[in-house]
Amino acid sequence: MPAAAAPDARADFKGEAASTAARTIADWVVGSRDHAGLPFIIIDKSAAKVFVFDAQAASLGAAPALLGVGIGDDSVPGIGERKLSTIKPAERTTPAGRFQASLGEDFDQDILWVDYDTALSLHRVIAGKPSDRRTARLTSTTPLDNRISFGCINVPAAFYDSVVAPAFKGTVGIVYILPETKPLDAVFAMRPRPAPSAPTP
Repeated sequence: MPAAAAPDARADFKGEAASTAARTIADWVVGSRDHAGLPFIIIDKSAAKVFVFDAQAASLGAAPALLGVGIGDDSVPGIGERKLSTIKPAERTTPAGRFQASLGEDFDQDILWVDYDTALSLHRVIAGKPSDRRTARLTSTTPLDNRISFGCINVPAAFYDSVVAPAFKGTVGIVYILPETKPLDAVFAMRPRPAPSAPTP
């Protein structure tokens, strides 16, 4: 169970540009201690950006990301057991939610398993087909062309090696994937902060 809430606590983005939604979730995580004193990641799908924080909620870095080509916040039931060739574009979503993540491996490389049952992971950008232009998409100035994967989160290799892997080495952590079709409080167990008490006359 998370420790008692610290409602005035804030995440330290260290000057990194972030959306209102990303800041709202980060501050809720810290204020409620929902991360249980573990390192955590916030994935902002709308901005196609990944933020990594240490256990004290200080930013370790941020980077652009490639995400599932399908728009949506849920995984298709049983998708983790299907062959990639059978998954239609609309089914290639990066699901929203709170996940306990840990480092592991797939057939080709070490990865951060976000949700093993649905085969959802965060890993170094893969080459893919030349027409995918994955590296070019990561370095473009807009998030609009960052939807290309089957659902997994691709990040620059240097960012994975220098930020993600060290943050999760020897520990589990929490990954928060922000929704794009649902309200934040429909995905996360957020509670409004109490209003300040009126001064006594």
